Amino acid sequence: MFDAVFALVHPRDINFLNRIMESYEYLGVVTNVGKKGLVMIRTTPDTYQEVLDILLTLPIQVDIV
Repeated sequence: MFDAVFALVHPRDINFLNRIMESYEYLGVVTNVGKKGLVMIRTTPDTYQEVLDILLTLPIQVDIV
């Protein structure tokens, strides 16, 4: 089972992404992995797909890796 989503976002958008996840009552927890915009969003097996769906509809560029 999957328990994390790795994504690349522009570094200036990391706070925005974190606030979005917080607004979904921590559906996923955002952790900075690198200085170039790599983030890990910790999920549960039950919320993994929902987090992916949210990421793909945000008004910022999010590349799933």
